[in-house]
Amino acid sequence: MHAVVMGVSSCGKSTVGALLAHELGVPFKDGDELHPASNISKMSSGVPLTDEDRWPWLGLIGQWLAEHHEGGVIACSALKRSYRDRIREAAPDTVFIHLHGSKELMAKRMAARPGHFMPESLLNSQFETLEPLSHEERGRVFDVADPPIQIAHDAASWLESSTKE
Repeated sequence: MHAVVMGVSSCGKSTVGALLAHELGVPFKDGDELHPASNISKMSSGVPLTDEDRWPWLGLIGQWLAEHHEGGVIACSALKRSYRDRIREAAPDTVFIHLHGSKELMAKRMAARPGHFMPESLLNSQFETLEPLSHEERGRVFDVADPPIQIAHDAASWLESSTKE
């Protein structure tokens, strides 16, 4: 099972992803760790990434999944369908766990998260870029108002039941 925990900044991708990986018994990776320094610098300066900035990073996300034959969970914004398609080029069986919440809740969470490279000023651009999962994509939306442990448990149950179908 390869899963991407996706969504805008501060939705809880890393927290839920780590919990989900633990529940599934597979490795976890925070996709932010794969960003090149130039992307981190750009975002830290309040400049949104372009698609050209993201393509190599998305390739690394897919590569990490493909290299984990036993399965894995990675946290990655994966905001556009084309980004998710890029990940699936390397790992075609990838399933997307979309963590969704209001812009107000995400802004509140960002404000309470000191030291992260992503400034609150980029939240609007993330919501503008976000393309919800289409019905052709393997994935499911989870409400971030629920506790992370509950989301991870519900996602694990859904993933395990969907692989049996």
